[in-house]
Amino acid sequence: MEKESGYTWKLGMFVSVGLLLFIMAIYFIGKQKNLFGQTFHISSKFKTVSGLEVGNNVRFSGINIGTVEEIRIINDSSVIVSMVIKDEIRKFIKTDARASIGSDGLMGDKVLTISPGPKSTKIIEDNGAIASIDGIEMNDIMKSVKKSVDNVGVISEELAIFSQSMNNGNGALARLVRDDKMANSVSNTLSNLESGTKGFSENMEAAKSNFLFRGYFKKKEKEKEKKQEELKDKKEEQQEKEVKEKAAKEKEEKAKEEKAKEEKEKQEKQKAEDAKKEPEKKQ
Repeated sequence: MEKESGYTWKLGMFVSVGLLLFIMAIYFIGKQKNLFGQTFHISSKFKTVSGLEVGNNVRFSGINIGTVEEIRIINDSSVIVSMVIKDEIRKFIKTDARASIGSDGLMGDKVLTISPGPKSTKIIEDNGAIASIDGIEMNDIMKSVKKSVDNVGVISEELAIFSQSMNNGNGALARLVRDDKMANSVSNTLSNLESGTKGFSENMEAAKSNFLFRGYFKKKEKEKEKKQEELKDKKEEQQEKEVKEKAAKEKEEKAKEEKAKEEKEKQEKQKAEDAKKEPEKKQ
């Protein structure tokens, strides 16, 4: 009899613990999936969901606020993602909020992130819709990286060919880099060119003092001075024209103001006469 009561007590204890664990599991799962408490629904349209699944978390400002409830394919380029979100968060989500799909860590599950909008102050309604932001696909990143690597490979190969031709070639550039005599020759050529330019300038100055060329250079100087004077005269004429136009405009505006003033005085005078005549008419 004592053995049966002990067995019954153990069985009841086991059932109670199991039932308690079951209730706790239901509570935590329901809390995670927003089965308890007030919620509201919103949706967003994407071109591709990038591996997003029903039950994945929805985040706002880095906080889990809901889960993905449904993913529906509309056509070959549109997918509607429905979300269930805690009702206490609705006041922070405006109509211009944006939804985007990211990863929870580098290789983690997909997460739907809601970013707050910059302008709107209108709170999103239940069963409302928000715009989406297309995320960067891993395939696109890998294609870009591959293209960059290919370009680096081509550049490295061309640099190797150029370096080999420089070391083994007999062209002018290779000789200039490798041959000291060639480098000295180029340096001497540049020095001679500089000296020749300097000598040419000195000869031109001397030619200006020569009586045979003096008239020619004076003629050139006079033509230059004449052009400068013409430009100066044109500039002065333009300034005078602008001053005249400004004065005429001011005169016209002043005439308009005087005319308006006279018209106003005339109207006031007419009103005074009309007011004076009214008592006489009444008598």
